[in-house]
Amino acid sequence: MAEHDFRYNLLNPGHTLTECRALAPGRYQVTGNGGNVRSGDVLIVTLKGSRDLYQRLTIDKVRHLINPPGQWMAVASGPVFRELAIHNWQVDCDGCGKQLDFEFAVDASKGESARAVAAEARIVELGWKNDAGKHLCPACKRVSA
Repeated sequence: MAEHDFRYNLLNPGHTLTECRALAPGRYQVTGNGGNVRSGDVLIVTLKGSRDLYQRLTIDKVRHLINPPGQWMAVASGPVFRELAIHNWQVDCDGCGKQLDFEFAVDASKGESARAVAAEARIVELGWKNDAGKHLCPACKRVSA
């Protein structure tokens, strides 16, 4: 089982995705070039409309195409979103005032309450801490520990 990184920011023309679309919640069809992908491998792909968010897809079936050479089509499983929404938020550190401008993804069909939960999960993922409603950057988090 190998991991293949197809994020946009890598800008590798021999190793690119042509298409990634949802077939159903949690099921994706992916078409790409290069990488020598196989069933059971993991693809790391950028979320559409995002500058730095990505998701991991596990390939269930792959078909290598004859023309053009190196192109393949795969069916993969991954995160279940009924209605994907990407939001930008800002948080200020209550210790030093540093500002974090970040993106996070949320299933919009789950409503407004899911947005705050997804934002807090992304803040933690980025190394920040929410301590009783006060946000601390990684540097202030180490000082308070």
